[in-house]
Amino acid sequence: MAEPNAVAPDLTGVIWSVGMMAIAIGLSSWQQLGLTKTLAIATFRTIVQLFGVGFFLSVIFASNQPVAIIALLLGMATIAAVVARGRIDKDLPQLLQWVWLAIVLSAVVTMTYVSLLVIRMEPWYSPYQLIPLTGIVLGNAMTAASISGERLVSALRNNRTEIETHLSLGATPTQAIAAYRQSAIKAGLIPTINAMMIVGLVTLPGTITGQLLGGAEPLVAAVYQILIMFMLALATLIASLVVTYGIARQFFTPAMQLVIPS
Repeated sequence: MAEPNAVAPDLTGVIWSVGMMAIAIGLSSWQQLGLTKTLAIATFRTIVQLFGVGFFLSVIFASNQPVAIIALLLGMATIAAVVARGRIDKDLPQLLQWVWLAIVLSAVVTMTYVSLLVIRMEPWYSPYQLIPLTGIVLGNAMTAASISGERLVSALRNNRTEIETHLSLGATPTQAIAAYRQSAIKAGLIPTINAMMIVGLVTLPGTITGQLLGGAEPLVAAVYQILIMFMLALATLIASLVVTYGIARQFFTPAMQLVIPS
């Protein structure tokens, strides 16, 4: 239950909040930016999608059934994998499976650790904690997989001569692409690391802001944000490791020959 000082807009407040988008649309039209239609569609989709999500989650929370909760999370992971795969490469065979595995494995490992050792949820499938925390992990794992995967695919396609030279000199595929894979993994972790470096100094992140608006004590909100940042560091690293490993496997034959999928 929210604290007495929690902020919760009523229906009137929600209606007035739409006025901000009306102002934005008006400014866009006045300045002839060509964004009027886009902003109107974005406003409509935001309202429909978030109210839909809110209603759906209300049903899931009310049911409190582990099967429904796990099915929801797997569905979210699948959508994230499809989006990430499209950002990496649409032609690589088996890429979707590796991206899905990377995202799911990162979420399972991270949330298992958090559930058993940090929060100690009772029951373990408590939707009020498991769904939002896993959602945060899935979103960031998707971003890390997209960035690291795209970076590695580009490097392998653009450095064929150098890689084949290493192979001809006796290097294994792992050794031949080690520098490219390391660079790709680092790229996938840059957003998370940068966020950890400036968290609380430049801006208040979403979790701590939500906690404060919900009436939590500032120190409690800070502890939750620390937990989130550490979760994301672990999850994004696992996702980047797995997706780059899976991509690397598709660029070499069992005879250790480099192949560039078209």
